Amino acid sequence: MKRVIQFTIEKAKALMLSLIIYALTFLLPANAQDGNAGINEATLRVRSYFTTGTSLMYAIGALLGLVGAVKVYQKWNSGDPDTGKVAAAWFGSCVFLVIVATVLRSFFGL
Repeated sequence: MKRVIQFTIEKAKALMLSLIIYALTFLLPANAQDGNAGINEATLRVRSYFTTGTSLMYAIGALLGLVGAVKVYQKWNSGDPDTGKVAAAWFGSCVFLVIVATVLRSFFGL
């Protein structure tokens, strides 16, 4: 007995879809880019912004130092008993920013 294969529109659509997926599976990887080139490009871009970011951290530290000096001076002139605490907090934040910028620069070897 012969079997008759019925070829319907749904089967034709399924066949065409499977052929397209099969063709794309072999064509797309041929156009893939090298991953190392992308990582090296990202590294170069981050390193180029790093010096600017470090300078920005130094500038923010300087501004915090000036604002802190004015605040401490005002508290000292008004005779507040917690002037030492405020001075330590502002001075600590400035030192922290400078140390972080220096450590990051040496950590990344720049």
